[in-house]
Amino acid sequence: MPTSFTSFSSMFLHRIEATPNNIAYRFPDSKENWHQITWKETGDKVREISGGLCAMGLDSEQRCAILSNTRVEWILVDLGILCAGGATTTIYPSSSAEESQYIIHDSGTVYAFVEDASQVKKVLSQRDNLPNLKKVINMDTTDSNSYTDDGFVMNMTELVEMGTEWNNTNPEGFVERINQQKLTDLATLIYTSGTTGTPKGVELLHDCWVFEAESIDRFKLIAPDDIHYLWLPLSHSFGKVLQSACIRLGTQTAIDGRVEKLIENLAIIQPTFLAAVPRVFEKVYNKVIAGAKAGGGVKYSLFKRAMNVGEQVSKLQQKGLQPSGWLRFKHSILDRLVLSKIQARFGGNIKFFISGSAPLSAEIANFFHAAGMLIVEGYGLTESSAASFVNIPTDYKFGTVGKPIPGVEISFMDVPAEEGTEAKKEILIHGRGVMRGYYNLPEASAEVFHIDEEGKKWLRTGDAGELDSDGFLKITDRIKNLIKTSGGKYVAPQKLEGLIKTISPLVSQALVHGNKRNFCSMLLTMDPEALQTWADEAGLGNLGYEELTRHEALNKFIQGHIDELNTQLMKYETIKKFAILPADLTIETGELTPSQKMKRKVVEAKYVDILDGFYDGALQSV
Repeated sequence: MPTSFTSFSSMFLHRIEATPNNIAYRFPDSKENWHQITWKETGDKVREISGGLCAMGLDSEQRCAILSNTRVEWILVDLGILCAGGATTTIYPSSSAEESQYIIHDSGTVYAFVEDASQVKKVLSQRDNLPNLKKVINMDTTDSNSYTDDGFVMNMTELVEMGTEWNNTNPEGFVERINQQKLTDLATLIYTSGTTGTPKGVELLHDCWVFEAESIDRFKLIAPDDIHYLWLPLSHSFGKVLQSACIRLGTQTAIDGRVEKLIENLAIIQPTFLAAVPRVFEKVYNKVIAGAKAGGGVKYSLFKRAMNVGEQVSKLQQKGLQPSGWLRFKHSILDRLVLSKIQARFGGNIKFFISGSAPLSAEIANFFHAAGMLIVEGYGLTESSAASFVNIPTDYKFGTVGKPIPGVEISFMDVPAEEGTEAKKEILIHGRGVMRGYYNLPEASAEVFHIDEEGKKWLRTGDAGELDSDGFLKITDRIKNLIKTSGGKYVAPQKLEGLIKTISPLVSQALVHGNKRNFCSMLLTMDPEALQTWADEAGLGNLGYEELTRHEALNKFIQGHIDELNTQLMKYETIKKFAILPADLTIETGELTPSQKMKRKVVEAKYVDILDGFYDGALQSV
């Protein structure tokens, strides 16, 4: 797919020139007042940051790290780095000092932009292990602390002043730097979250982001007059690809990475679309169900009736039809009385949601659609710049991740069948969005690519899947995550974990265990808010989370959901034993990645005694 841009920076420059007075970004200040800046104002701020980096001697493709939550400054700094000719290394703000040190050192980062004092101190604690890091730049302009006597830490205000001076001396320098860049230049170095081992730096070129943005434009997923609410971590490729698309289209973006402000902000911003990981939709689903049940009597009966009618309408719409006659009349009444109130929680103007990063259950998609809100699921990897397949509002199918975006080619590679399992087909991806490779890891790069007989280079996804007759991709298994029981049967844990979340309104996280064991077991955590509501109704509201997890009443309640799950499974897949863990899994405790993916090995190692206990004496009893 051809492009008219020579770099991501040139695409941004085009946006500044094409719609200078349109609103680019909206963002809150420390007093919760929302502000906005135009594309021209955005360009001016980026020019200052870029000039400051040029003044400090940043060379082409040199790495600059960003260690910050999602906020407008993250985008401005990222654009400043790219326009200066550098490349952005992303670090999750929840990363430990040791994790941050590893990424900064491994990437060869020379300048690190950090959000505030806490992040400054995090990097300073590792200074002796960062020989290549020249400066730490504090993005908090209200913090006047110099931290060190040698100028190792500087304030963003100082950088901007240097940039202003450099730009005054070199009035054409900003554009000249951009014109020197090529699509093959490194733009972003994103480290995989490391669910199975040491993080690897994924090299994404300017061409990757230009391609993604232009392909999304051609796919007509997003329109220039949309309002995007961005709360996803920009350290993750999911957030970055949306940023790229909005720049290409000139779409307005409201930014606030504080998850606790999500619902409150939606009422203020009233976006037309937003993206989230499945866990967010699962939490909303459970909260809506719990709230409806708590209403009791007539209210709950009305809710169930509205959802039933909504499901009938949803089934028609999924076939490209619209309700008519009596069904249309009932739906209009119940939508006004019930469904519109659910929609209002998201600001009332949502055209669609985008779900990615992990599998979304068809049950959740159907529920939201019945409530009048469409979730379009997509699929891709960090290694493919996030978006490779996606459903769109005019062409979607629940239970699939959509069709390839324009310019993406798909193929399959046979994975040899082992005893007790059928042969699988691994999904291969080819296109301009695919990474150059893993930074400084030639062997790992060679392993993840497949070269076909014609010499074409394909990315091995590690996922098994199939295309249906309409060209929609369905992910069938995560090849690396399959469990093989001691009886030789293969089990896909993600399928079971997704099902239990839709069956039980209390479940927050689930881990299926059973590799080389003679049956499958499950570890569960409860959603604290949903659990408290259940406890109040059960007369146990005086007990804390950990006490409730040990209580017979809760375990009996969850056992009922496990029994219901087992009715949907093959005998060898059924869950024979389960345990409710004493605390929910969190990013802070190292059990979840920043994108809310469970670190299986970490969780299994932490609760190995519980898991081993499931199987004590099991062989003898058999």
